[in-house]
Formats: sequence, structure tokens, C-alpha cells
Amino acid sequence: MHTQLLPNDRVIMFDRVDFGQSKISLTEEKCSELATVGNTDCTAHSVELNLLDRKVRPLTVLSDTWCSSGSLAPDGMLLQSGGNWNGERVVRSIRPCANCDWTEDQKGLVVPRWYASNQILPNGKVIVVGGRGQFNYEFIPKSSLPSDSKVFALPFLLETSDAVENNLYPFTHLLPDGNLFIFANTKSILFDYVNDRVVRDDYPVMPGGVSRNYPSTGSSVLLPLKLGLSKTTVDTPDTEVFICGGAPSNSYTTAIRGTFLPAAKSCGRLMITAAQPQWQMEEMPMERVMGDMLLLPTGDVLLINGAKKGAAGWYLGREPVLNPVIYKPESSIYEIMEASKIPRMYHSTAILIADGRVLVGGSNPNSNYNFTEMFPTELSVEVFSPPYLSSGSRPQINLAKLKTEISYKEPISIGFISKMNEVIDNVSVTMVAPSFNTHSFSMNQRMLVLKINQVRQVTSSYHVIDCVAPETPNIAPPGYYLLFVVQNGVPSRGSWMHIS
Repeated sequence: MHTQLLPNDRVIMFDRVDFGQSKISLTEEKCSELATVGNTDCTAHSVELNLLDRKVRPLTVLSDTWCSSGSLAPDGMLLQSGGNWNGERVVRSIRPCANCDWTEDQKGLVVPRWYASNQILPNGKVIVVGGRGQFNYEFIPKSSLPSDSKVFALPFLLETSDAVENNLYPFTHLLPDGNLFIFANTKSILFDYVNDRVVRDDYPVMPGGVSRNYPSTGSSVLLPLKLGLSKTTVDTPDTEVFICGGAPSNSYTTAIRGTFLPAAKSCGRLMITAAQPQWQMEEMPMERVMGDMLLLPTGDVLLINGAKKGAAGWYLGREPVLNPVIYKPESSIYEIMEASKIPRMYHSTAILIADGRVLVGGSNPNSNYNFTEMFPTELSVEVFSPPYLSSGSRPQINLAKLKTEISYKEPISIGFISKMNEVIDNVSVTMVAPSFNTHSFSMNQRMLVLKINQVRQVTSSYHVIDCVAPETPNIAPPGYYLLFVVQNGVPSRGSWMHIS
């Protein structure tokens, strides 16, 4: 149900704690510890997957994480918040180290948060927006600051809530000016969370007559931010949001009654920073609800998982979409990929990993572990390999000479080996923030295309790119990023870089 890549190339996965016993046992020591608080379930509901050796390490999560949210903190720690039942006010954390396990702050949130969204901010704090019955926001982790102990009203969430709450897991994106773009249902605002005020509320309603947020679940990405192109003193790149899929607003209630409405085929692009923004509408090759959207290192967008009919919720999806689609923003072209054999419906996940592939896992439209339903509980993971991995030789970053700790505005030199021709004319450097993925929304997902000053040829196969780090934390919040060299549409393996 929830997945996050850590900067040590381990993947943290977790689900509800009240599904029943899993098939992964905790250690005897952990069992004894749990027994002292009356917990008789000695199985793991969270694991760490080591991508290098494929080993799985059981982790201990105690409170209910059902439909919660998360962010990667600037130091690489996963900061994870909310849930249901005894987890609705809990803030959990796990650090990227060999034997680390979850720690839980039972009063980490001021109010209960279920189906909320998180966004890392330029100051390293996290804003937690919304949740079922919560038309407000707050900040974590808590400190002695007065603002950390408060809940701030956000009337926009109440205004966009309909009879079935098609505004849960609102889409949140940090803009290069430091404001927060928030989309819920069909509407959006630009919000100044520092001064608790709406900066802009004149964005047009997204056309199409469908809802885009849970349970009419679509997905959203901020298209790559191209740095160094603006003519202003401070780099403020054009910022465009891309939203796809969803379902009619009554799809959830109709599905409960046994009628499964077709999902949306429509996608929309909105230039958030335009003086008079207008939605540019397009159509995907097929309908998709509960689909995931991921930015690939090339700047293309992957659409994967989901169903053609119904809505998010127990047993409410039909006709799984097995074919991933790659969308090319520069040309607005959609390319259909080879189908998976595994339906990935409600409660499935997808994240980009360092080698440029996408790790896809889960799917459980059932209220417990159930392997006999039409769409059974799916405990496997698989990888989707984009076409660029079969396009020939990949550029290879010289890790020995790569500076992994950088500051804002700092010049960066990246050495790489290439067997391709035409290096100078078709090379770029991208930085991708690892996202927290749940319920078809990859929170904190972000891609930066760095400004390149020059590409120097040292030998016939060795080149050095001179580029510049992002200017401000508004553009790149502090923390870990995967850095890729992309040549002729083929990315290198990603290398971890930390900016502060």
C-alpha cells in the first residue's frame, strides 16, 4: 500500500496492521516486546527490500498505517504520518541504516489524518494537507515553534468536497516561487503556507466532467523544471502540472450498487505560472482509474497500474489496465508498452529506482488477505523496464570523481564514459527526488533539468559536463536526489546526490 526508496537503495514497504497475520515472521525478541503490550500478532506488516541482493528484512510497525502519507526528510529519514484507528495521529520514522526499525510518536499530529497528502518544504519541514474530515493543514516534525502546535484551516478543501469526498489525497506540488499548488476534485489554488493565505484562486475548473482525487482516483505530476532558461534575477522556470485519469464523481457510489462506470481517458496540462492559464486537454490510449504517474529520468511520464472501470475502494474496480503507457511531454505522444500479466488494482504502488527501472508491487482490492477473489491479494513485486534500457550503450557516470554533497548555485562537474556519438548536441543532466507512493499519488516527486554550461571531451569516450546546481530550496528542497546523465534519450544509472 505504501512504498518509498531510501538513499541507501533500500525500499521501505508497509500496509495495514489489521489484515491478519502475514507470512513474514518477526524475531523472537520483537515478539516478546510486542507481547508486553498485548499484541499477539508476531508477523511483519512492513519490510525493507534490499535492491542489491533482493533480501527482505522484517520491520516492526505497531500503529495502523492504513491510507497514510509520507516524505523523505532532508537527512534521508522517511517521515510518515497518520492512518486509521490507533495510527491516526501517529508520526513514524525510519532511517536509512543497516538495522534501523520504525520509531513512532503517538502524538506526532495535532488532529487525526487519514487520506492526507505530504509535501517537503524549502525549510526542510513537511506540510500535511487534509485527510478525511480534516479541511486544514499542519507541519511536521514538531518543534518548539508556535506554528507546529497549530492546525490551520484550509476552506478550499471543504469547498471541493462532494457527497463522496472526491478530494482525499489532494495533489500537492511545491512551486519554484515557494508557494504550494493544491488540486482537489476539479479545482486548484496557489497557496502561501508561510502566511496562511490563498495567492491565486482563479485557475479554471479542469474540463471533462470527472473527478480526479480519491475515490475517483486519478494521478498528477509536476512536469520537469528546466533550469537556467528564465531571464529573471532568480531562476523561476515555467511550471506545468499534468493530471491524468479519474472517474465520474458518482463512480464510487454506483460501483457499490454493482454498476461500474468507465474511467476517464482524459489528461490535462496546466501552465500554473501563466498569466491566464488554461487547461490543455488530451486523451490517453485507454481509460484509467487508480493509475500511477512517474517521471522517468528522461523527462517522460510513465502511466502504469489501475483499472478501466469503477473506483478506488474494496472490490470496486473492474477490467485491469495491464499495459503501461509512456507519455512524451515535448510531443504529447502516448506510447503503449507491453502488458504485464499481473493486475495491479487498488493498493498497488510504483516507484523509480536507481537503475532507471520502475519497481511495481502490491494490489489488494480486498479488506484482508484474500487469494480467491476475482482480483486476489497480490504479494509480488516486479520491475518495468522502459525502452531506453534496450536502446544500446548507456552513459556511465564516473563515481570516483562525482561530488555527492552540493550547495545551491554551486558549479558541478560530472565525468562520464560514453560509447555514443553526438555527445555534445544531445546530453542533459536530471535530478529526481525519490517519491512516497500510495493510492496513485507519488508525493514529493520532482525532476530538475540542470543548466549545462559546456560538455568537454577529454578522450574519445570520456567527457565532462560543467553544470550548475539549483539556485534555491524553493526549486529543490534540501535532501537526496538521484542524478542522471541522459544522452540521446538514454539515461545513466542514477547516482545519489545530497543538496543542502
